[in-house]
Amino acid sequence: MQNTAVKQSSSPIVSLIQSQRDFFRTGKSKEYAFRVEQLKKLKELVEKHELDFEAALKSDLGRCPAEAYLGETIIISKEIKHTLKCLKGWMKPQKVSTDFPLLPGTSKIHPEPYGVALIIAPWNYPLQLALGPAVASIAAGNCNIIKPSELAPATSALLARLVNNNFPSEFLAVVEGGVPETTELLNEKFDTIFYTGSSQVGRIVMAAAAKHLTPVTLELGGKSPCIVDEEIHLDFALNRIVWGKFLNAGQTCVAPDYLLINEKIKDKFIDALRKKIESFYGKDVKASPDFARIINKRHFDRILKLLDGEKVVIGGKSDVNNLFIEPTIVELKNAETPLMQEEIFGPVLPFTTYKNLDEAINFINDRSKPLALYLFTTNKSVQEKVIKETSAGGMAINDTVVHLAISELPFGGVGDSGMGSYHGKPGFDAFSHFKSILARPFWGENAMRYPPYAKNFGLVRKLYNFLYR
Repeated sequence: MQNTAVKQSSSPIVSLIQSQRDFFRTGKSKEYAFRVEQLKKLKELVEKHELDFEAALKSDLGRCPAEAYLGETIIISKEIKHTLKCLKGWMKPQKVSTDFPLLPGTSKIHPEPYGVALIIAPWNYPLQLALGPAVASIAAGNCNIIKPSELAPATSALLARLVNNNFPSEFLAVVEGGVPETTELLNEKFDTIFYTGSSQVGRIVMAAAAKHLTPVTLELGGKSPCIVDEEIHLDFALNRIVWGKFLNAGQTCVAPDYLLINEKIKDKFIDALRKKIESFYGKDVKASPDFARIINKRHFDRILKLLDGEKVVIGGKSDVNNLFIEPTIVELKNAETPLMQEEIFGPVLPFTTYKNLDEAINFINDRSKPLALYLFTTNKSVQEKVIKETSAGGMAINDTVVHLAISELPFGGVGDSGMGSYHGKPGFDAFSHFKSILARPFWGENAMRYPPYAKNFGLVRKLYNFLYR
């Protein structure tokens, strides 16, 4: 079955939502075999059109094939493979103990889908962050509407064409468009909403959801810090920091946003950092086939404005005609600079130094909780202290970014960086309601629970005191 066209006026969107609600009520999307069939179809579709997605990502972001593969298509294939392996177990009701006074009886927790889900995806990883949540939602048994970002038009159009031509619209559909279409979708009632993007828009999504008391998962961002201790393997640390920061030209929600470098190694580190950037991208970064471009001129201008008055120690060149900004390292004058007031989301990496670990920890804790926190050190006590005394959506020790690729680890934010998590089982959980069920037979009646209470209350009190105090 194929989709009909889905976009533009309010009538098609309202009709689409109603058709998905009607289809959900048939119970078809809840069937294990149906979920498996749809997931396999989605995996096959992504893999069959891998080169098409690479071309679309090149058009939208200047992304090279390696980054398109490692950051988008293979992530989806891996997530679906893991989900198919585990899904039957995730769907099974979980038996829990029943209180003694309620015996005979059995208590179980049944996972059930919410119903119709809205997934709003961002532009920076327009395939992975659209289909990743969809994989979890399909696995949970929901019907789904995906709204990709209009700022990545080539990927959005390809995603819409492939999904809308290969899945029944009453189960899975892509709605293209900009702010008007997103606003129209948010005005309707959904059973759950999953949003990835900025904190500013996240607040708008949450406010819209609140009108319908719709549960939301918000994957936002923030200024993810990276602590560089003196006890490190310098070359390995630089490989992982430079790669994680300048992947997709810094347009990654978990990219290191700023460095806190132990003052003892500052000069050595910055000198080695300059050499590492050159070894990755060459003397002329603009000529490198491996360095992406800024998504559009608005973001290009925003990033350059953040550099006004800053002390650039590495890089700083740009070309508006190619939406190119080279890897740029900035030494912070103070913590109140505009560069430290918002997530940079570009190839600019500011740094400052610290004298002792408490100073670095306090610097982080004085700011909003980030989506990711990175620590480079071989010192176990330093690792334990940072884990214990800081808060972040996730953390990686002696690496960056790649923690989000582990299916068994929940990925999500905390505080200003988001709420809820997904990937693997946590993704299934995010799109599921866990219904509690107590089942009792018509025998083994306990007369002491019923009026008149005076006859048995003394005995009931003694029994409950014995059991629960």
